[in-house]
Amino acid sequence: MDTIEMAELDERFMREALAEARVAAQMGEVPIGAVVVHEGKIIARAHNLREHDEDPSAHAEFSAMVAASRALGRWRLTGCTVYVTLEPCTMCAGLMVNARIDRCVYGAADPKGGALGSLYDLNEDDRLNHAFEVTAGVLEDECAAELTAFFSDLRRHGVTAARRDACADECSAGAAVSPARPTAARRRAASRPGRPVKNVLLALDAFKGSASSAQVEQWAAEGIARADKAIQVQCVPVADGGEGTLDAVLSIPGAAERRMEVRDAFGITCSARYAWLDAGKAGAPEVPGERGPRSAAPEGLLAAASGGAIAVIEMAQAAGLDLSRRSHEAALAASTYGVGQLVRAAAQEGARTIYLGLGGSATCDGGSGFLRALGARLLDDAGREVRDGLVGLQDVAYIDLSPALDALGGTRVVALADVKSPLVGPRGSIAVFGPQKGLPDDADTLRAYDRWMIAYGALLDEASRRLEDRAFRSLGGVPGAGAAGGLGAAVLALGGELVSGVDAVLDLVGFDAKLADADLVITGEGMMDEQSAAGKAPVGVARRAQAAGVPVVALVGGRADELDALYRAGIKAVIPVVRRPMSLDEALRPEEARRNLTCAAETLMRLYG
Repeated sequence: MDTIEMAELDERFMREALAEARVAAQMGEVPIGAVVVHEGKIIARAHNLREHDEDPSAHAEFSAMVAASRALGRWRLTGCTVYVTLEPCTMCAGLMVNARIDRCVYGAADPKGGALGSLYDLNEDDRLNHAFEVTAGVLEDECAAELTAFFSDLRRHGVTAARRDACADECSAGAAVSPARPTAARRRAASRPGRPVKNVLLALDAFKGSASSAQVEQWAAEGIARADKAIQVQCVPVADGGEGTLDAVLSIPGAAERRMEVRDAFGITCSARYAWLDAGKAGAPEVPGERGPRSAAPEGLLAAASGGAIAVIEMAQAAGLDLSRRSHEAALAASTYGVGQLVRAAAQEGARTIYLGLGGSATCDGGSGFLRALGARLLDDAGREVRDGLVGLQDVAYIDLSPALDALGGTRVVALADVKSPLVGPRGSIAVFGPQKGLPDDADTLRAYDRWMIAYGALLDEASRRLEDRAFRSLGGVPGAGAAGGLGAAVLALGGELVSGVDAVLDLVGFDAKLADADLVITGEGMMDEQSAAGKAPVGVARRAQAAGVPVVALVGGRADELDALYRAGIKAVIPVVRRPMSLDEALRPEEARRNLTCAAETLMRLYG
């Protein structure tokens, strides 16, 4: 389904929700209506009945979801879209999370109580166990008009203050749309093809094996200038916490590069770099809250923005996957020790917050090398230090994290990951990612190695219980704990955090401030497929742009046949850049990549010109 068809369907079903809202108004209820759609058909509908039923849960969308569950004969509403005329509150948004809906479409925003963009973003909160897509501003003016007319009628007919206050309490927006939040409908109308675009924001990820994010954006900007030199272009290099994260952060004014010698994944000395920002001096992170109705930045960024220094480390600098050295033996021996060396150096230099990108690792050691470099003791039954790598985990009998915690002091470690795998089990670090790093793709062998990880994880979990405020019950099952071969679990065991890599990078580079002036966002990456929807940079860009009502188009080196998840995330079109038949090797050459991107960007802007 293309974006035009989707928009038409959204309006059609929102009109059904509006019909429900009008029924509520006739009953003297605040006019909010909702319908639930499954496989293109309405399976439930409801309107607000809180006063009539004297039921605090009788919100339109809440009642519609309960009815939909009965219609389907199951509590999970997977495959369903909820249409509601007013942005859901925390109660209703919470039910959407628990019911596992696919999507919510709402009309008017609620600046005083909305939980899907105004006050909160419950639909994409990484701490919750489900995320869903949100489309805001569909028939916004009509939805708001129903509410405005209702409250005007109350005043005109002299309804008691108590009744009026009760109604206003139910709809805290009072039919108003926050003036600080441009409506999605208006932003879309202002930026559709056929209407001139004056400001373009380029937020393209690296085309791996060909060009960095900054290079790709420079070439796209050249194409835009060919189409119309009057178009204002802003570039913001992006990444998802893996390769390219350092380059994106080093583009921030005042950011500095640090270099040091560390041990690579196989114990050989190598030169690694990381980024350093003094947030009190550099043009680094914005203070959350100054960038409109988006969700707050990761908590680590809050601390950094108050004046402390920030270090940004790519773990692949010290323990990255080298395909030329990939083998079974290498996967057993690969260690994160060098990553711990980088983190320890940044902490000793005075970093208040360390962002640690977990992408591109060669390791399956559960972060044991990382912990040892920070001073933790991992001992066998005889009290000896265990060997490096996954192979050493079979011998671990005792873990003491105290020296590592002392080494970090007050430094916060925030791991950036787009991987949701737990540490162990059939979706864990060994089963899912082990074969990519050289372990045999053999179920029995992988289960044997996973048993080592299970025993290690249990000891690590026990050792972390000295933390005063653990944010998890069991370390092994935390989503993302299995990132980078279990390095995510080691970070958590030291009191660190796991956050979306792309969201943290976008916060660091000030993406939302640049988005405020954009009429169009161009994102992209080398290869776009369904996996791109699982936290990759273009989707993170699209979600933020969609919340602000700014259209997003992706320029890509290649694409999969089916990209429905990407379109649901807010990307309007995916355009391959290759301008003529050529081999992959030829397309990866920087000179050809430049020509391809320049021509594709020019074509795109002529469509929007």
